[in-house]
Amino acid sequence: MELKEKLVSSFMAFENMVDIDSPVHDIRTEAIKTFEVEGFPTKRQEAWKYTSLNSVLKHDYSVFPKHEKALEFKDVKKYFLHEIDSYKIIFIDGKYSSHLSQTTHDGIDVCLMSSALTKPKYRLIIENYFNKIASKDGLSSLNTAFSAEGAYIHIPKNKLVEKPIQILHFSTGNESALMLQPRNLVVVDENSHVQIIERHQSLTDNPILTNSVTEIFANKRAIVDYYKIQNDRSTASLIDNTFINQKQESIAKVHTFSFGGKLTRNNLNYYQNGERIDSTMKGITIIGDKQHVDHNTLVHHIEPNCESHQDYKGIFDDSATGVFNGKVVVEKEAQKTNAFQANNNVLISDKASINTKPQLEIFADDVKCSHGCTIGQLDESAMFYLRSRGIPEKEAKALLMFAFSNNVLDSVKIPVLKNRITRIIANKLGVDIGFDL
Repeated sequence: MELKEKLVSSFMAFENMVDIDSPVHDIRTEAIKTFEVEGFPTKRQEAWKYTSLNSVLKHDYSVFPKHEKALEFKDVKKYFLHEIDSYKIIFIDGKYSSHLSQTTHDGIDVCLMSSALTKPKYRLIIENYFNKIASKDGLSSLNTAFSAEGAYIHIPKNKLVEKPIQILHFSTGNESALMLQPRNLVVVDENSHVQIIERHQSLTDNPILTNSVTEIFANKRAIVDYYKIQNDRSTASLIDNTFINQKQESIAKVHTFSFGGKLTRNNLNYYQNGERIDSTMKGITIIGDKQHVDHNTLVHHIEPNCESHQDYKGIFDDSATGVFNGKVVVEKEAQKTNAFQANNNVLISDKASINTKPQLEIFADDVKCSHGCTIGQLDESAMFYLRSRGIPEKEAKALLMFAFSNNVLDSVKIPVLKNRITRIIANKLGVDIGFDL
């Protein structure tokens, strides 16, 4: 049985496990119908022209884990930012782990989607926000149909969340192959500020396919800093769909660090619904072997006097492939828009490749918009200068690649996270860069 058929036939069993009186019952039912029509994307679709899911979809994935496997903190400690105090929402094979988590209802809601989708006190939030901005394509609809668990974060008005929130999804390998579909909902009300760190991590080499959907609502003057760490094993694949709705004077920043995994597809969509909005998305991709990372971004400027900034850096070695497809849409009413988009790439190997397509669709006439991309190799004159100062070739290459990606790294606002990312980059480059961490 093909995976699509298996998922469609499994929907009835899933519905029997959840509350059919839930306010999202009808939404789920419509979503599975959409997936049944749309199916999985193929390279015939323009947005997926350079990314094929064939090698990922061939496995016989378990849709519902059959056995639970407990984890101790010592087994997964290295994946946490344990140097600082934080809220933690931890999932093991798609199920919430209470003994590894630290949630709260003390003035803010850092808890579970399963609670938000079923308990009456959350009904109004769910009715107003759930599935309001997620696209109705096949993959997002598939996630919506099976939406049951994930992170639910609601920050009420005038709250500065003093601790970062970590969302970690662990796959234990207890199944020979497993498909996970976490659903996150983040609502940040007026004048509030939150920092969120998300990571998906396999603990064995058993194939994992994660199809994740996150909806983020940044209301008036809200500030959202969202960090995605993608450094999974070479048998894990991730399709990450993130949708962000911003209101007046809000600031939303997403940093995506893509280092591991077999295939990673990041769909990042911003919708600006208000004036004086700032949208920022930055990323660093460093991959080798036969890894594939695809960044697909959209910023929709709807009202005037707003800004957006995109800056993605890619370093590709061996037979790795990268894709960047970034679109900025400026509506006629969105005068005084300032939009910047850049994608810069370095190919270390002759077999590595990158397909990049920055796009602007501008219907306003009083704007400042720029886009560009570069594809090249390391600067030979800079290499010669470093070598002439006694720096070995390997370390010289690493220094140049750090310099290449440093402006993205510099914008990380959590020092411990910045140090962790620096360590991962050094490990990817295979050098001891001598930083004091």
